[in-house]
Amino acid sequence: MQRKRTPPGPGQESVWDYPRPPRVERTVATIEVRFGGLLIATTGDAVRVLETSHPPVYYLPIPDFAPGVLVPVEGTTHCEFKGAASYFDVVAGSARSPRGAWTYPSPVRDYEDLATRAAIYPSQMDSCTVAGETVQAQEGDFYGGWITAAIVGPFKGGAGTWGW
Repeated sequence: MQRKRTPPGPGQESVWDYPRPPRVERTVATIEVRFGGLLIATTGDAVRVLETSHPPVYYLPIPDFAPGVLVPVEGTTHCEFKGAASYFDVVAGSARSPRGAWTYPSPVRDYEDLATRAAIYPSQMDSCTVAGETVQAQEGDFYGGWITAAIVGPFKGGAGTWGW
């Protein structure tokens, strides 16, 4: 059963207004990711993927991660829209997040901007920020969305939301 859509206030977006299939859009907001007590990525050149019922997922240029932070691992998954995803362990100091990041090295048409970028599960990091605001991680361990004060739901991902 779907929950009632939260009407967006001034300066807010509703995830229920995002498209399906998802849209990739550039953002100039500064994105920072901290893990293992270290700043492991910072960029002003991210893109975000917007999909109905999901908070945005931010993809950062792989060169904007600190050297050695993204360690490729075996295995892939498939997205019906973007194609085959490959994964990274995220490593900083003594901290390790297994499969804590992913990329689409050969995405399908309309998702080419993802080919040289990686997304991070914010729930597995110390913190992720968008324009200085610390994000809340999307519930569940599948989607990896980033929730800020500018985004309203309800959000798919938590228990009982698979059938929405």
